[in-house]
Amino acid sequence: MGSQIISIEKKTDNRFLNLYDVHYKNKVGKQKLYHIASRGSDASRLKITTRKNKPDGVIIYSIYGEKRDKMVLVRQYRLSIDDYIYELPAGLVDEGETYAEAGARELKEETGLDFQPLTVDERFHKPFFTTIGMTDESCATVYGYATGEVSREGLEENEDLEVVLADRAEVARILKEENVSMNCGYLMMHFLHHTEEDPFYFLQVPEG
Repeated sequence: MGSQIISIEKKTDNRFLNLYDVHYKNKVGKQKLYHIASRGSDASRLKITTRKNKPDGVIIYSIYGEKRDKMVLVRQYRLSIDDYIYELPAGLVDEGETYAEAGARELKEETGLDFQPLTVDERFHKPFFTTIGMTDESCATVYGYATGEVSREGLEENEDLEVVLADRAEVARILKEENVSMNCGYLMMHFLHHTEEDPFYFLQVPEG
């Protein structure tokens, strides 16, 4: 016998994130209670219900500079840790937007930079779940080049962040010394080994 969901109860009524109680039977038939957070506005929009992995957000991995030698990061204050953490620019996908459109809009809003997205194999755009033990949120990743000048004009009043155009030495320092989100950390590791000719070498699909 496998686990089985009995009912779902919405506990909060917020715009961007809500808490749900999930009543279920575990694999040995005992009734249990689990709490999850979701971007879904009601139970019908949870991935439990839809069974579709539609991305809630987009993460932007962009390279900056004529020499393609800088990675675009944001150093952002997060209430969950009461501290600053290094992340990739990111945001929610609006209804009807493509991943690339959402990425370009979010990068512009957070950093002031323009985004030229790459076309990559679908396996690299596929939305992945962020913290599956706590939430059904998933995000797609877009890749490309950033140009222009950094600006803070598009930030909302609750966004406490600075834009960091980090070269290899600074990326290495951040990985060693600072708070870093997981998806950002893994892509920073790729950046440390990229070449100017092909900073997105890891997006190549192996033959065979």
